[in-house]
Order: sequence, then C-alpha cells, then structure tokens
Amino acid sequence: MVRIRVLVVDDHRIFAESLAAALAAEPDVDVAAAGSGPAALRCLERAAAEGRGYDVMLIDAELGTLAAAREHRLPVPVPRSGENGPVDGISLVAGVRSRRPSVHAVVLAEKDDPLRAALALQAGASGWVAKDCSLQRLLTVIRGVLRDETHLPPALLTGVLRELTAARKHRTESEELVESLTPREREVLRCMVAGLGRKAVAERLYLSPHTVRTHMQNVLGKLGVHSTLAAVALARRAGVGPADPEPALAGDVVERSGQLA
Repeated sequence: MVRIRVLVVDDHRIFAESLAAALAAEPDVDVAAAGSGPAALRCLERAAAEGRGYDVMLIDAELGTLAAAREHRLPVPVPRSGENGPVDGISLVAGVRSRRPSVHAVVLAEKDDPLRAALALQAGASGWVAKDCSLQRLLTVIRGVLRDETHLPPALLTGVLRELTAARKHRTESEELVESLTPREREVLRCMVAGLGRKAVAERLYLSPHTVRTHMQNVLGKLGVHSTLAAVALARRAGVGPADPEPALAGDVVERSGQLA
C-alpha cells in the first residue's frame, strides 16, 4: 500500500489535533501537525533530510496574519531566513512551493474568499477547501492533488478568475515602472525588499549613505510612491525578489501523531 504523508498546519490546537486524528484513522495516511508557519517549514526540511518527505500539506488560510498578503496582493512574498514571527497561510504556501515543489499544498478556509483563494493559487496551492467539509471530501481533494488536479469550489471560480485577471494587470503596470529604474536603482530596490536600511544598503553595495539616499529617493520618484513600504509592495507585485536571500529556516517543529506543543 502506498502511504500518503500529510502535514496539518494550524495554530488552533483543537482543530489541528482533531483533523490529524481523523486522517490518521485512514489506513493509507500518515499524519503529523505543526502549530505555526516556521515550525511547518522546519518540519518539512527535517522530513526531507530523513528521506520521508511529505506529500500534502493542509494549511490554515488564517494562519498568522494575512495583513501582508492583502497589502501586497499578488504575488505573495516567500518567507526568508530569520523570519521567526508569524507566517501567514498563503505566504507559507509560497515558501513550500519554492523550497519543496513536490509537496502539494491545500488551503483550509473557514469561508470562501475569492481574493484569498486567488492568492493561494498564485502562490502555488493545489486546492482550496472549506474547513467544515466532510472527511471524505477532504480525502478526495488530498488524493486528487496527488494526481496533479486543482480543486476549487465551483462557487468561487468566477471571483477567483476576476482577481487573477486584475492581478495580472497590476503586475504588468508594476513591471513597467520597475523597468524604468537604472541597474543600480534596481539593486537598491532589491535591498529595500530585503528589509535593509540605508546604512546596510550602503555597506552591501559599497556606496556612501548619501549616495544610497539619493538612489532611494530616485526609486520612490520613478515608482510614483511616497514610502519604502509602498515601493516594496510594488516591487513584489512586479516579481522583484530580495537581495541575496538565504535558505536557512527557523522555528520549532512539532510532529508525530498530530500532537502540537
């Protein structure tokens, strides 16, 4: 019998343990649980290193906070090293697909939301399922995504397509603005996306703080924004990644028998 390894990621202990226990009753399912985004990422890496990687991750759409995702819309930023704080569910999907593309992510949601569903699909999710669906429905989705199927409630389809179309328009406009930057200004922008301050950017690029300040002002002006936060949001929509991201992961790991600590 081919066994399916499932990781449940939810910071609501009772729900996570109940779902893990229900799935564990299936003869072909092995299940574990993690209580946060960082814990899930580390759990994923440890399992892969031990040669027993997960097949499917069930990720709570409400994990952590979606404030960043709503601020930046599409695409969602991938969690980077050193991010020990909350990682929202949609960003976790992006991180999983970036690091372990063979793992299928399914988002569990308390209510249908076209924007969040579009964010999930854009981030790489293979499915969007209601938390109150039946166990058999969830198992059908789990087995379906392993056949490379995408599962989305029919009632969400029109709204999701509308959101994805709008996201493509915003991305195109953002890309055009980023293309107006000089190579050096794009380097500075990538450092801003990485969260570096003026002094750190100066050290990274071997420039004076005054020169970096000038470049940052030019970046804001050409992008038509008035703050670093707005520039970073626009850069992410255009697909601009952070400067020199590192692969290290952080966070506690809790697994085995679906128990959360």
